[in-house]
Amino acid sequence: MVRLRRALFAADSLYDFLAVEKISRDDVNLLPIRRYEGEIVLVETADALERAMTDIRAQRVVGFDTETRPAFRPGESYLPSLAQVATEEAVFLFKLPGNEAALAELLQSAAIIKAGISMADDIKGLKKMFAFEEQAILDLGTLAKRHGFKQSGVRNLTALLLGWRIAKGAKTTNWAARTLSRQQIVYAATDAWACRELYFKLEALGPAAGAPAA
Repeated sequence: MVRLRRALFAADSLYDFLAVEKISRDDVNLLPIRRYEGEIVLVETADALERAMTDIRAQRVVGFDTETRPAFRPGESYLPSLAQVATEEAVFLFKLPGNEAALAELLQSAAIIKAGISMADDIKGLKKMFAFEEQAILDLGTLAKRHGFKQSGVRNLTALLLGWRIAKGAKTTNWAARTLSRQQIVYAATDAWACRELYFKLEALGPAAGAPAA
């Protein structure tokens, strides 16, 4: 434990320092919180949509995530309210419903890798809202397991590979609200940004057994 705690504060990532395969909740909580500090664009106008798609079409890989209003009662469920796309330049937040055509274009593109956690759940939820045939979808949790990691959630992988933690305070807030709070906007952007960063960390580890070609 002493060696692990030293690694938390002395290394860029736990993987680089110890090549560990899993991390405890207590050790995750020792790490500093980071939030996305780059440009965040709420795609609410035609100009913002054009800007977003111009940027996205130029990418080799984007971080991808969705947010859904939480359900607290048995049998209660909701459709995604937000889709987040992280590029090299910015994170774009697409409110839903709305923006379906742009998201379908992205999800169907074979030229752009969409990297995220639990992508099957995201795809399933989005398909209930609009039709598309997904291509170039990469689940980072599955890829991490092929590299030998024992945990696959975004919080644990961020701790292991990036050396910081994601604050989860906004996770169970109302994502269907007409106006999102600043806390929600930054949280959503951070998740998508972390996914893009995790992709490049995992890519740098080399080919994983059974991993699809990028």
